[in-house]
Amino acid sequence: MASSADHDDHALARVPQASRFHWFSVATQRFGQLSTLASFLIGAALGFGMTFWNAVLAITLGAVILEVLTIFTGIAGQREGLSTSLLARWTGFGATGSSLIGLAISVSAVGWFGIQNAVSADGLVRLVGGLPSWAWALIVGLVITAVVVRGVGSMAWAAYVTVPAFLVMSGWSIAVELSRHDLGALTSAQPAGPPLSLLQGTTLVAGGFIVGAVITPDMSRFNRSSGDVIKQTVVGITLGEYVIGLIGVLLALALRTNDVIAIVTSTSGFLGTLIIVAATIKVNDWNLYAASLGVVNFADRAFGRRLNRAVVTVVVGVAGSVLGAAGVLDGFTGFLNLLGVLFPPVAGIMVAEYFVARTWRPLLDETRPAGTLPDSAPAWVPAGLIAWVVAAVVGKYVDWGLPSINSVVVAFALYLGAARLGLVRGVGTAPTHQGGPSAAPAVQAAPATERPSA
Repeated sequence: MASSADHDDHALARVPQASRFHWFSVATQRFGQLSTLASFLIGAALGFGMTFWNAVLAITLGAVILEVLTIFTGIAGQREGLSTSLLARWTGFGATGSSLIGLAISVSAVGWFGIQNAVSADGLVRLVGGLPSWAWALIVGLVITAVVVRGVGSMAWAAYVTVPAFLVMSGWSIAVELSRHDLGALTSAQPAGPPLSLLQGTTLVAGGFIVGAVITPDMSRFNRSSGDVIKQTVVGITLGEYVIGLIGVLLALALRTNDVIAIVTSTSGFLGTLIIVAATIKVNDWNLYAASLGVVNFADRAFGRRLNRAVVTVVVGVAGSVLGAAGVLDGFTGFLNLLGVLFPPVAGIMVAEYFVARTWRPLLDETRPAGTLPDSAPAWVPAGLIAWVVAAVVGKYVDWGLPSINSVVVAFALYLGAARLGLVRGVGTAPTHQGGPSAAPAVQAAPATERPSA
């Protein structure tokens, strides 16, 4: 499948059916997001603090939570063909609120982009040498930028290379190391580190990819059907969590350590670590892609300027690479983690609005057949923004249960409660800068007093 001719990837428009992908292509990229050093780290953390079967249960619960949330957000993105930040204009946040979401996604994504480039660079220095870490970080960042500039089609081909390579490495790792151990003994072995409860283990699994679940529309807008979203989610998340996670668990139990670098280098050596770096690159292309979409949506609303996604990608990619190489982003890890608390409630509000409250759903339904967008969106949706803030506070400060899931549930419940009370209404009107076909007549946003019943 081809992206748009100028590699803009329909950043401010619906993705037409002609530009959509076979589900397996998107599933490969979804699995690529999960086949990373971070996934090995989560598995190793589980294996260091839990028995094998408790770790399996934690992975199962975490994967189910992720799959449910991802399927709902993914179906909304697939039906409308819209990215997360653009879809948010009509799903509980309004145009200005959605621009804030886009900005938060961009800052977070480019921050992790730079940090993960630095992590990959450290691995290359350790194995290849020849250049200092900052130089490798720049090279890795610029390579990823070159891939992302060309859009999802180019990113799909990157996944076709890195994902099978990672699977081969994983198979080699587990075969080599576990051949030295009795599998039955490992499944009944006691962990070497401080014990983790089932709740803590499930939180590690679900929290490790919750932001990926929230921004699923960025990817699922390239799916052809809702069934494809379900298939890619079940295949991608199940393989990612179980294959990668359980390898990490078993190797941690075998080697009695949660040091991911030690696990990888002791089993696969030079080639295995290079493939881990390649897998890190694979997830980082989606960091950069999400950042570019967020910037485009923010600029469209904040400044009334439609920026080309490919140009934004170059600017953001170079900036992220330079900042990561300079080590500037290392000091922002705490801030980036704080941003991570903001994202889960977004999914709860979007799902509540799109599937249940349906305040602005008729506008999307009317314009979808022609491939256009509603002519306008509410500027603000106070009920959505209040639910977002309250739920984020709950996720940050309430320790009971799963923090990220708590915030999703609270956001969902608060928004629906507000809808039932007739409090979900827009304030002001923001014109839409149409980016897609313009053949269909514009559809105006309905006044708040004309909202359909929830």
